[in-house]
Amino acid sequence: MPIIQLSDVSKSFPPRTRGEQPLLALDGVSLDIEEGDIFGIIGYSGAGKSTLVRLINALERTSSGSVVVAGQDLTRLREKQLRGIRLGIGMVFQQFNLFNSRTVWGNVEYPLTVAGVPKAQHQQRISELLHFVGLADKAHSYPDQLSGGQKQRVGIARALATNPSILLADEATSALDPETTREVLELLKRVNEELGITIVVITHEMEVIRSIAHRVAVMDSGRVIEQGNVFDIFSKPQSDATKRFVSTVVRAVPEADELEVLRAKHPGRIVTLSFSDADAGAAVSQSQVFQALSSGGVGFELIYGGINDIQGRTFGHLTVSLTGPDASVESALSAVRDLVTVTEVR
Repeated sequence: MPIIQLSDVSKSFPPRTRGEQPLLALDGVSLDIEEGDIFGIIGYSGAGKSTLVRLINALERTSSGSVVVAGQDLTRLREKQLRGIRLGIGMVFQQFNLFNSRTVWGNVEYPLTVAGVPKAQHQQRISELLHFVGLADKAHSYPDQLSGGQKQRVGIARALATNPSILLADEATSALDPETTREVLELLKRVNEELGITIVVITHEMEVIRSIAHRVAVMDSGRVIEQGNVFDIFSKPQSDATKRFVSTVVRAVPEADELEVLRAKHPGRIVTLSFSDADAGAAVSQSQVFQALSSGGVGFELIYGGINDIQGRTFGHLTVSLTGPDASVESALSAVRDLVTVTEVR
């Protein structure tokens, strides 16, 4: 059984003013998150991502459907029972949510105190965590003495204090610069790989999904519109919203304005060749494709696109301009279509 299972979950909120309809934040969401996964949930503002997180740790109740965490249906539990469930779910926030009046040590100690962990066990646990996140030398510093990345490391250490089996990261890198974002994502990968903790990453940044997630669900208007393993979602997005997200990090088929510029510079026949190691291996496919083009007496020039690496797997879209007699170009493309996907760019 998945460690987190949402089945046909809906959540609505009362109208803000009299006469308005209730706000439907989630509409029939079903997700299975396997133990040990890093599962990404991506969507634009208002898609329902944060509401979904609050259902997983039972800070909100569903309007309908079920949320099963570690074998327990949260919709059937009372508040007292839910407190115990929440101890097994760590939370990392966008704005860190640290206590400014407490030191780094004090911030990490706080959840141990709330959980009733004996005081005698605090020192060893806090020391372990601060060494794990690389902040042992900042134990007696206060949050306003730390950088954004250091604050988020404290947030991660605090979230791990009670040995959770699940970690929820809600826009955990949105307030960080690109270099610090990479460092925090590497730390989250260590949390997953070394501690075996299942991580749910909520984000609107496709680069975050590309960097660490194993599987991803794309949300739009309170619904999951597409889900699957990260490589498949990146290499073959199906919905328009997913294609827009993927286009922020992957150059695929050129858009109309880009195509107009390309045509002015390259008068040949323009096609996009799509490669994937899900086929016969991306490197082999490229070699075969370019050999087929050149052996057919066709001139070609790479004018757009690139090859992408998604956690060790490769795919890409290369747009080329082909020149030569029409019959030769058509013959070469016929041979190439047996190797890769060819898209006419019009």
